[in-house]
Amino acid sequence: MSSASPDNKTHAAVTIDEISDPTTASAGIELLDQDAVQLQSMPLRVRRVIVRLDEAAVVLHSSNVRVRTHTSIREGFLAYVTFGPQASGTVNGLPIRPGLMLAAEPATEVSFVAAPGWESITFLLPPRIMSTQLSARHREAEFRLPRGVEVLQANPEMVRALHDWGRRLIDTATTTPALFDQRRREMGAVQVELIELLLATIGAADDIASSRNDRARQAQSRIVRSAEKYALSHIADHVYVSDLCRAAAVSERTLEGAFKEIMGLGPVAYLSRLRLHRVRQALLAATTGSTTVSATALDWGFWHFGEFSRAYKDCFGELPSDTLRRMPEAGPVDTGKPSSRKHKRSLPRG
Repeated sequence: MSSASPDNKTHAAVTIDEISDPTTASAGIELLDQDAVQLQSMPLRVRRVIVRLDEAAVVLHSSNVRVRTHTSIREGFLAYVTFGPQASGTVNGLPIRPGLMLAAEPATEVSFVAAPGWESITFLLPPRIMSTQLSARHREAEFRLPRGVEVLQANPEMVRALHDWGRRLIDTATTTPALFDQRRREMGAVQVELIELLLATIGAADDIASSRNDRARQAQSRIVRSAEKYALSHIADHVYVSDLCRAAAVSERTLEGAFKEIMGLGPVAYLSRLRLHRVRQALLAATTGSTTVSATALDWGFWHFGEFSRAYKDCFGELPSDTLRRMPEAGPVDTGKPSSRKHKRSLPRG
């Protein structure tokens, strides 16, 4: 993945997005790649605010419904994540709560399941900024880059202070966004303050020792991810629950339990919802005359068009034909559409 500096002049210093369509979660953000699936059939209200400093950035996410996201940090940025006072959910299967800090190395994918009331603040920084600051203090030995994704147990008061600092910055930027554009030179001082707070917080943090329950949840998350990857790579084929069990190397009972524990839905229901999201992405990207609802539905394994339309409207609040009528602002984009045009049933069945 290509990197993009937060102070890129093509981007405003402050970006505020109110997201009501999970299939557009990655649009307009150059720092993260996000694939989102809404897990509850009710109006979605996700808020994303990005504040670009000198070379760092601060990103707020909040959600009113249960959502699964696969989030990838772009190459060239470390990510540190704190969580709001009402936040609950999982990261790669591990439960999160206020007072925990998540650290991720560049180009790492993280699977979040966010419960209603979720709020997180992500601090994105190039690794060299941290190295430069530590080198000047002769403290290089005290800091190491995260390996993959790590959940850190820091001093809860310090984590809360860091989260509150980020929230105050977001609130100020939301109220007076033009001021941040006009005073970009001063954003360097804000970045220094962020680094000071961050270094103090992670300097007092330790890796969390995984409990037996934590390890079980991580294993369940891996089962879900394996089944999801298999299902998406075999869209044009008949995919049954038995295939998912073989792909994840688990029994049907274990597969069912893993999906319900991590996603709150059984495997058939979740994967059907995931494919609905892919259909919506394809319909939104389609140009006039390039496809039909029926063809796109078949591409993603939906062959009973009446049931498909009802499920689509239940998920997104409109019929697929209404979605297709919208004209994209630009040309077609890559939606991950299956390369095969074989119209085969792919709904997992027992």
